[in-house]
Amino acid sequence: MKTLIIVIVVILVVLAVLALVVLPRMRAQAAERKRVAAQQHLEEAGERSARAESAQAAAEEQAARARRERADAELRAADQEREAQQRLAEAERERAEAARLQERATNLDPRLGDRADGDPTTR
Repeated sequence: MKTLIIVIVVILVVLAVLALVVLPRMRAQAAERKRVAAQQHLEEAGERSARAESAQAAAEEQAARARRERADAELRAADQEREAQQRLAEAERERAEAARLQERATNLDPRLGDRADGDPTTR
């Protein structure tokens, strides 16, 4: 019986010594795994941050390009509208000049006023 108790105590002491040796090693391994995982997270965060900055720069450039294209389109539209207004004004001047010439022709020869109606082919 005494031998059994001694064997049990020896086994417990061996287990305690093993626990004292193994537990710190296991904790160190767990800490190392956490450190490696943290390092991997930092690397991934850096990579994602770089990708995000690149994507943001590309998006900002695309938005700037769209604004430039819209401004160019607005300038072209304004130029075309200005040109149309100039052509309209020129057509109005031509119409006024034609009316003035027709009135002058009528004043010079009243018989031409009945035939002229603005149609130069009727003579």
